[in-house]
Amino acid sequence: MAAEVLRLRGVGVRYDRSMLLRDVDWTAYSNESWVVIGPNGAGKTTLLQVAATLIAPTHGSVEILGEPLERADIADLRTRIGMASAAIADQVPHNEKVIDLVLTASYGILGRDAEDYDSDDVTRAVELLDALGCAHLIRRRFASLSEGERKRVQIARSLMADPEMLLLDEPAAGLDLGGREDLLRRIAGLLKDPRSPMMVLVTHHIEEVPEGFTHALLMRKGTVLAAGPLTDVFTERNLSRCFGVPLLIERHSSRWSARALELP
Repeated sequence: MAAEVLRLRGVGVRYDRSMLLRDVDWTAYSNESWVVIGPNGAGKTTLLQVAATLIAPTHGSVEILGEPLERADIADLRTRIGMASAAIADQVPHNEKVIDLVLTASYGILGRDAEDYDSDDVTRAVELLDALGCAHLIRRRFASLSEGERKRVQIARSLMADPEMLLLDEPAAGLDLGGREDLLRRIAGLLKDPRSPMMVLVTHHIEEVPEGFTHALLMRKGTVLAAGPLTDVFTERNLSRCFGVPLLIERHSSRWSARALELP
């Protein structure tokens, strides 16, 4: 039986006088994979930060991996969550080697110091990098990598501690077409692996949804417009409301595309 991974009820997040999230309800299970999509300012990253325990809601209730947030040991809970985002990448020390960046995830830190890692840790780090097509980069400095290489290394790092939930914040942002397609193919491969954690991916574009995602949540102005099975949510009506422009939605095999309708 699938376990409940996320449960949000009436969740709101206020910052100064602005409501970044308003009355959000969302339940996700371990046998599902979710894409959170919407325009800029929709609240997608804020929602992901709530799920990552980085932001506490100002309204409503949150349960993550069966733990009510207000009673949970946050430090312990964060060890069960993997996350890859531009905000984390910006904090990586300039001279950090790729292998060390992945290894330090075992301690939940950025920047290798005097920690001891055994051969099993090193083996796992190399295997994760290899699965993401980055094994040849292990001695390179993270700062010297291309944007696509950085994205893949971050995902390898996010998996190092064997999390129960993986959060990917706009993993394809800034990539060229080849880099995007390579990354999406590798994420799709992770989805097929029964050992992989439950996954949530945030994006602006339905073209960036990899094969294998089962559910979608549409957001606009901090609220949820639609949530449920991907094929039920990715309709022209829902996505046109979400982005505020009439859209033509097409599905080609397991991938999606959108373009604005030509108005008379």
